[in-house]
Amino acid sequence: MAAISLEFFPPKTDEQRAQLAKAVPKLRALGPEYASVTFGAGGSTLSYTPETVRGLRERHGLDAAPHLSCVGGTRAEIGALLDQYRAMGCTRIVALRGDLPSGMAAYGDFRYANELVAFIREHSGRHFHIEVGCYPEVHPQADSATSDLDALRRKVEAGADGAITQYFYNPDAYFRFVDEARRVGIGVPIVPGIMPIANFSQLQRFSALCGAEIPRWLGKRMQALGDDAAAIRELAADVVAGLCRRLLDGGAPGLHFYTLNLARPTLAVVERL
Repeated sequence: MAAISLEFFPPKTDEQRAQLAKAVPKLRALGPEYASVTFGAGGSTLSYTPETVRGLRERHGLDAAPHLSCVGGTRAEIGALLDQYRAMGCTRIVALRGDLPSGMAAYGDFRYANELVAFIREHSGRHFHIEVGCYPEVHPQADSATSDLDALRRKVEAGADGAITQYFYNPDAYFRFVDEARRVGIGVPIVPGIMPIANFSQLQRFSALCGAEIPRWLGKRMQALGDDAAAIRELAADVVAGLCRRLLDGGAPGLHFYTLNLARPTLAVVERL
């Protein structure tokens, strides 16, 4: 089995904390290489993310990798966070631009992820392995596929060690993207981001916002199952496991699962592999 990694979001309520506490031990049994923890906008998770990273490391023995975002963070705040993560024993960071939340007029001291990557290298040298994001189906705000690829190249030139993709359900989009990245000299590993399907209507809404394409045939098959929750779960796991198999057979270096702090959808996919 190829290397897998997991992504969690920092819980903010008692209910969310209980959900994460229940999911982590089950997912830890998969032996992930590391677990990343997302970073909310506007400073709301300047404390939640480190708290979650500490819990995953100390209570669950996971190599936890915090996300850092350009949104709402000053150089001083992000420098302090880097020092805090280093003191915790973290050796991996996921560096992203992030999206401006409604009501926020401007980014912090960094406008683009390549500037954030350059700052991490300036502040912490080679201490952290830095992952960045990329978009096989093109970032929804990018002017073109070419400019989107240029953005990834700038992040790698600034010091990124690897990239994790936005989720997708068309393996050809991933393979074409990797080929194009290699053609322009981007040599770092590009790990596919995998979104197990937990709630299809929610996934459709989210995908419309982030530019991830859901195949029409999948929507039609889901629709045909009506309210049969068990059949929907089976189809969802079969489809995503089939995608993973195609990716691994085609040379993908690993799989990064967006867990949404749920164990069952990811476990159902990995069991099929």
